[in-house]
Amino acid sequence: MQDSVFKTLEGKLLLAGIFLTLLLTGAIGFYVATDTETAKTLILVFFANTFGGRSVGVGLCIIQELGAFSTIFYNFYLEVMVVLFTYSAFVLTTTNYLRVEWVTRAMERIAVTAFTQKKKIERFGWIGIFLFVMIPLPVTGPVVGSIIGYMIRLSLLKNFSATFLGTLTAIILWYQFFDFLDQRFQMIQYIFAVLLILVLIPYIKTIRRFIKTISKKNHIDQ
Repeated sequence: MQDSVFKTLEGKLLLAGIFLTLLLTGAIGFYVATDTETAKTLILVFFANTFGGRSVGVGLCIIQELGAFSTIFYNFYLEVMVVLFTYSAFVLTTTNYLRVEWVTRAMERIAVTAFTQKKKIERFGWIGIFLFVMIPLPVTGPVVGSIIGYMIRLSLLKNFSATFLGTLTAIILWYQFFDFLDQRFQMIQYIFAVLLILVLIPYIKTIRRFIKTISKKNHIDQ
């Protein structure tokens, strides 16, 4: 990474992502010392949001009774943090400011996904990014949405306003949906279980290999 990277706009966005991460780490550390249940919830929602998306994170918050404002704020916070990291890494990699092999490979995979959706979104501009991020489909989301915004040359203000407004709208809608089910039908636990299974399906082979590795290690130790 070049010394001048943090002088670029994307470098400053990367610093903002780092700052948000430090704040989150500090908050979790505080709750570990004062309220372990809240700390567990924050950590669980972080991983759920990272690997399963906003719907899983919101559902877990409702199950843990985190409250409407806290649920929406925390999930939105996590999405913003991830977008700042990913968007800045993508642009810095594209412009050769950042040259880390595993980061480059990850950004190339995201670029392929974004490029396949680019033509569908390009003619709609801001509203296209907003709807793309808001609609809950497997290839949609704020990370890919922000990359498409960069590809179609939206200004950073337009790109991030569409991306983050779409994200916030989606989180609020997920919260209303899950809260409606939880209050009237008490089905959210079952829906969340189904969502979790769907999220884990792509990782089944990896999980099985991990379990086999642990089993073999334990057998050798015995």
